[in-house]
Amino acid sequence: MKKIIFLFFFISLNAKAQETIKVDLSNPNATIYTHLYFLQDDTYEPAKAAKTMFGLTSKIAIDKAIKLKKILDGKGLFVDFNKIPNDPNFNDTIGYVRVYKYVLFPKRMPQVYVEKINGKWYYSPETISEIDAIYNQVFPWYVHKLQQIIPNLGHKKAFGFELWQFIGVVLMFIISVLIFLIVKKLSYWVLQALQEKITLVVSNNEDKLMLKRLAHPISLVIGIKFIDIIFPALQFSLNINTWVFLLLNIAKAIFWVYMLLKLVKVIMHVYSEYTAKTDSKLDDQLVPILNNFLTGIVFVYGFFKILTLFGVDATTLLAGATIGGLAFALASQDTVKNLIGTIMIFLDKPFHIGDWIVTTELEGTVEKVGFRSTRVRAADTSIFQIPNSRLSEIVINNKGLLLFRRYNTELGLRYDTPPELIEAFVEGVRKIIISHPKTSSEMFNVEFVAFGDSALLIMVNVYFKSLAWGDEQSSKHKLHIGIIQLAKELGVDFAFPSTTVTIENFPEKVGLNPKYNTNPETIGASISKVLAQFETDNPIDEEKDF
Repeated sequence: MKKIIFLFFFISLNAKAQETIKVDLSNPNATIYTHLYFLQDDTYEPAKAAKTMFGLTSKIAIDKAIKLKKILDGKGLFVDFNKIPNDPNFNDTIGYVRVYKYVLFPKRMPQVYVEKINGKWYYSPETISEIDAIYNQVFPWYVHKLQQIIPNLGHKKAFGFELWQFIGVVLMFIISVLIFLIVKKLSYWVLQALQEKITLVVSNNEDKLMLKRLAHPISLVIGIKFIDIIFPALQFSLNINTWVFLLLNIAKAIFWVYMLLKLVKVIMHVYSEYTAKTDSKLDDQLVPILNNFLTGIVFVYGFFKILTLFGVDATTLLAGATIGGLAFALASQDTVKNLIGTIMIFLDKPFHIGDWIVTTELEGTVEKVGFRSTRVRAADTSIFQIPNSRLSEIVINNKGLLLFRRYNTELGLRYDTPPELIEAFVEGVRKIIISHPKTSSEMFNVEFVAFGDSALLIMVNVYFKSLAWGDEQSSKHKLHIGIIQLAKELGVDFAFPSTTVTIENFPEKVGLNPKYNTNPETIGASISKVLAQFETDNPIDEEKDF
């Protein structure tokens, strides 16, 4: 009799303790534990679980509580009670307005959260209002129809699972493969149409290959999304769903990174084709830099995405990375300055690849603009490597932006040259410049400008069309030969520093001064002869389009 009395006492005491301890709405941890504990198979008391639903009748509250439990199980959302706060006044904000609420899964299901109402913690009214919609998303209408038409044979178990679940997994994978193949074709056609519309060029074989490579990960992302939507309908246990959805989320993150990497390649391919058509070579240099930068961003995104799937707080990690990055930046200020200088060079475009630049420190052809420095090759073929921070601050004379290459020189004629021949020589040089295929026929000057120490100075100011240094030297050569031939035909001599002693009366000796022919007809014939020969040697069809 005493044993029976003790047994009844123990059962009643245990029930009382269970009611006192388990039905607890004093803090977020207690409320969520109460809801889930009383919906387990061995402690199934839905009426007690329904107490976590605020402002509902008993029947509706039970229905909502059961549906919410099925939603969490179906999506594989395992509740870790070690991470749920026990503070009755838990506040998830840092502002002036205190908000007493706790979100169970901020990333995957932010609609579900508990909040403090009248001193106790309940599932929020917003959560309760969303439960039916979320439940219908996780378990669509066809799931209920499927449950009704499954014969008894389908509910037989093997290895702890029902037969219809095995069949559902097989059908799900078959349908996902079909979706993969169909989406791959459709996405390729859409991408090809978009590219041709943007570039206004028919896709070549290389373009088609790149688009097919991009269509592949797009179809993988959509296929895995289909499995993510359908799998909860198979109603596996929470433990299985937790691992399956972890693997699915990892696969989704990997496929997204894969797709974004292919997208970067396609964008860079289209951009490189665009830059190839522009006159500037600096944007060509920007292609590999942008490609590396965007690829790095994609990998960083994938790294943080996968870390969050394993429970790592991305916000804390990002804050730590930011602080570490700031410390690193302070320790490497020169590198940061050079990076900013690189950005300024690409924005301002003070020069292009291949331009000849002159600064206070160097002179040469720009070969490459990197993240940290710019490579300039001097005339002696040596290499200057100048930091971009320095290059963005100094004055740059960009010879590559010249419209013409100016050439200015002086020709010295002998002091005894007759005025008629001086005029003829100047006129002849002007005609040679006009006939020259590589000079501007509108901008030039040939004038008798000064009396030098040993010569009458003729200024020759010419503008060559080609900006290439080699073409300029070749053009000078042709011009010089034409001038020398003109001087020879006219009988005009070039002066050089000398001292001349003039002997007026010296028996039987002839003076050394040249005899000039100033006959107008002879002068005209000489100029015409030289000009005809110059035009023959330098035909106008040799001129290039600059």
